[in-house]
Amino acid sequence: MTSSSASDSTSYRPEAEVVDLCSELIRFDTTNYGNGKSNGERGAAEYVAAKLDEVGIESTIYESEPGRATLVAHWEGEDQSADPLLVHGHLDVVPADPKDWKVDPFAGEIFDGCVWGRGAVDMKDFDAMVLSVVRARQRAGVKPRRPVRLVFTADEEAGGLYGAQWLINNHPETVADCTEGIGEVGGFSITVQDDLRLYLIETAEKGMNWMRLKARGTAGHGSMVNDDNAVTELARAVTRIGEHEWPLRLTPTVREFLKTLEDLLGTELDPEDRSGVLSKLGTFSRMFGATIRNTANPTMLNAGYKVNVIPGDAEAHIDGRFLPGYEDEFFATIDELLGDKIQRETVIEDIALETEFSGGLVEAMKSCLAAEDPQSRTAPLLMSGGTDAKSWSRLGIRCFGFVPLQLPPDLDFMGMFHGIDERVPTASLEFGSRVLDRFLSEA
Repeated sequence: MTSSSASDSTSYRPEAEVVDLCSELIRFDTTNYGNGKSNGERGAAEYVAAKLDEVGIESTIYESEPGRATLVAHWEGEDQSADPLLVHGHLDVVPADPKDWKVDPFAGEIFDGCVWGRGAVDMKDFDAMVLSVVRARQRAGVKPRRPVRLVFTADEEAGGLYGAQWLINNHPETVADCTEGIGEVGGFSITVQDDLRLYLIETAEKGMNWMRLKARGTAGHGSMVNDDNAVTELARAVTRIGEHEWPLRLTPTVREFLKTLEDLLGTELDPEDRSGVLSKLGTFSRMFGATIRNTANPTMLNAGYKVNVIPGDAEAHIDGRFLPGYEDEFFATIDELLGDKIQRETVIEDIALETEFSGGLVEAMKSCLAAEDPQSRTAPLLMSGGTDAKSWSRLGIRCFGFVPLQLPPDLDFMGMFHGIDERVPTASLEFGSRVLDRFLSEA
């Protein structure tokens, strides 16, 4: 059987294992606490390696530090002369407090038509889709059209210092021959009206600067007058940043998204009016607001050690995100808001990305979605957060977010990311596996 016939084949079901695989992956507690503290990804990486080995695909596990594991596998394609396609997912997850959940977040329970648990959408769902499709194809003898580099990374949830960034710095040869890649966060549907679904494919990401602010003052007794109070100075700066209204900035990706939506709805849209037509986008409208401007949110404060002692210093942390093309404006504004008495230093930073919503890979995404969902339309997405795509881009790899999921209109999908009771519909997992299977024959 050749890859050209794979999408029409009835000899295998690419979605056959995806629900069980997702559940099993969730049971590996790969919590990443940040700042280098993690439960580690080694167990999950060994699980993936075993599943690949069962169908004849060898893999290599790299450790940046003990337990911090990233897996790389080479999957042969029909056309071995073609540039390899990077298919990447991460194995780590953010923390989850069991007392806040309806279920054990690391039990991988399946009920009410969903797989529940930390990582269900971020992003062990895609890891499971990839494994299900690869295993089905290998057993049926169906290769992808082009070679595929399968990469399952560590540490994505903390910026990839022990995962994707470490891999490209220490073993760039593992992925350097790839020219295009797919991974999180795009490919999911939002219901625009009736049964018309718009699938958002990520083509851009905001840049990131997590910063520490420091104020220095004069320490002293809490009962005394003090005109050089570090806490006061820091609080003023944090308030200025937190209350700042960043100006509207429309990137090419957002302009194309709005144009597509206007065509579908037959009306002009005001990107600032999220209470109007844009409110029909449901929970995605919250994320949209972060794609049309830079943002800077105070997230942590630290000062003092006793109530009657004025400390000599105080610190705060800011989560800063800037749009592609607006990095200079972002930092100029931050420095103006800080004033002269506050120092800032970078904790973690990463670049903004943007690529055109065009080309053979995009056309393959569109056609494969349409084959499984004839009512589908597609549009580019600018993501307010970040992914490992930032790291791969440093090697010249053009990346897209493409985790195809047909979602029920009432599901708060954006709330699932890092949220309580994270879950993914089983039907969505099966849909995504079928789309991914088609995609590997066309991409």
